[in-house]
Amino acid sequence: MKNLRVLLVDDEIMIREGFKRLFDWEAHGCEVVGEAADGMEALAKIDSLVPDIAIMDINIPIMNGLKVIKTARMKHPEMAFVIVSGYDDFSYCREALRLQITDYILKPVNYEEFGTCIDNLKISMFRNKITDEPTETRTIISITKYLQDHLAEDVSLTVLAEEFHLNPQYISQLFKSEIGVNFLAYLTNIRMEEAKRLLLGTSLPIADISERAGYGDYRVFTKVFKKSEGVTPSQYRRDFLES
Repeated sequence: MKNLRVLLVDDEIMIREGFKRLFDWEAHGCEVVGEAADGMEALAKIDSLVPDIAIMDINIPIMNGLKVIKTARMKHPEMAFVIVSGYDDFSYCREALRLQITDYILKPVNYEEFGTCIDNLKISMFRNKITDEPTETRTIISITKYLQDHLAEDVSLTVLAEEFHLNPQYISQLFKSEIGVNFLAYLTNIRMEEAKRLLLGTSLPIADISERAGYGDYRVFTKVFKKSEGVTPSQYRRDFLES
């Protein structure tokens, strides 16, 4: 998978420099191709550079980040936007969700969490991309479908190798080359997505959800979920019901 092109939008130069210097873009299959300090400059850069991802602050001069996103979506519906903001405000979060923002991250940025956000975004883009499906792509699509159908089971590279009659190392390389993340990151992502779906869409006990998401040990599930989402499964469900 080719490197994703990233545009940084923030009126504070130190924030933009922090993103460039403190986050390993190359390790996450990305490259920063441009910067903008206000809303109008952001729109111009979006049109000229057409990045895959725009990392956007909300409180920027001339035109705020949410208006930039709303305007840019008209021309670039496939572009991904990640909001990075100092505002922990539900009204902003609600508007971000309405605009189908990939993620809403609070300052100061935790770069480990940001890396997870970028990896999850790459997984989502892989699922949605249109392809002529060469052999490698057909193979990885078959493997990802198998994973989705067997989430509750103990699936490993060895299991996949036996199922598809392939070398485990080759499968591992496919995940990096075709999706841009490693096998474990992908598996964790789809397990967390299934867990969130069950938490919000059913009244199942969390222990049952843990098993359906592929975690026989409830404690491990809780630890992985909190690392991924920032809250425990029970808090995630409670926050949704109270919103």
